[in-house]
Amino acid sequence: MALTRIQPPAIADVREPNFRNIVINGDMAVAQRGTSTTSNGYLVDRFIIDEATDGAITYTQDTDVPAGSEFANSIKLDCTTADASIGAAQYCILTTKFEGQNLQYLKYGTSSAQTLTLSFWVKSVKTGTYCVNFTKEAGSGTRYECPIEYTISSASTWEKKTIILSPTAGSTSLITGTAGAIVDSNASGFRVIFTLAAGTDWHGTNNTWVAASDKMSTSNQVNFLDSTSNNFWITGVQLEAGSVATDFEVVPYDQNLERCQRYYMRWQGDASDQRSIANGMAVTTSQVRMVVVYPITLRSFPTVTEADIETLNAAKVVTVVNLNATVDPGINAVNLQIDADSGTPYTVGQAISLRTGASTSSYLALSAEL
Repeated sequence: MALTRIQPPAIADVREPNFRNIVINGDMAVAQRGTSTTSNGYLVDRFIIDEATDGAITYTQDTDVPAGSEFANSIKLDCTTADASIGAAQYCILTTKFEGQNLQYLKYGTSSAQTLTLSFWVKSVKTGTYCVNFTKEAGSGTRYECPIEYTISSASTWEKKTIILSPTAGSTSLITGTAGAIVDSNASGFRVIFTLAAGTDWHGTNNTWVAASDKMSTSNQVNFLDSTSNNFWITGVQLEAGSVATDFEVVPYDQNLERCQRYYMRWQGDASDQRSIANGMAVTTSQVRMVVVYPITLRSFPTVTEADIETLNAAKVVTVVNLNATVDPGINAVNLQIDADSGTPYTVGQAISLRTGASTSSYLALSAEL
């Protein structure tokens, strides 16, 4: 009797990420702090804006992305106040940083230091030459930097860029020498800077490593802030070992969020509901102590900030409170000392719940940023 082999049904090739992308949140999906700001600092997680010109920038998490791509979000930088003449010490940059202990496989500081490839999607109203700065932080060695030019050719059009960073760029041996080693700790060991404008103080030589501070561009860098018509978008940022730009490594949102929360964690209020943070106990008639346990391990001891948080007791009495002190902050939990805004609303020993208020201005945040 002849036997017929039954083939199993085809299974889609769905793989777990192997984290070859050094950049966290390169698809700009996570933005715990909100979706728009006019201030310097973080908005989209892991990407910080630093604008130091006579102009102004609005930084937003946007939904303009390359057509047909795997991305749902981008960073948008909108020039809202122009500065037609950038001073020597002025600049505007977007930066992402990486822990040194995660980069030891790059073998910087040895003759086996690896080549890196940066790929990203970019779109700008203003065409011309832009720069990316690669910085090997000092750590226990020396700070080395290498600015590399790229060109935006077509206005308001998504373009994919690939930049290859050699450890010996410019025929140098700085990275392959012992002082080129990346610090093996939870400190910042490497950073990538996308430059939008830079004065002459910050100009370096294209594609050449140098022992310097903040050589964030070449003299060919455009001035993105020369017109309020200028907008700049970026997404799909990937930095990987090797000299080939592979497809963007898609990380599930929950894993992406957890990786971002190692550096910043936020309980955000909502206009229609309160959100529970932790439970504790009244230690006086006006003060509560409670331990907030983090869902993941933070990079370092955090700075704790809050606005408009409140407590709730068993009788459902709501009390607006202030964070009075952070006691014994750790990388896994923090002990908070919380005071009522006024009066003596608590009974000693009473169980108390901490939550956000029913407002988008209410939050509790833990920051362990690089």
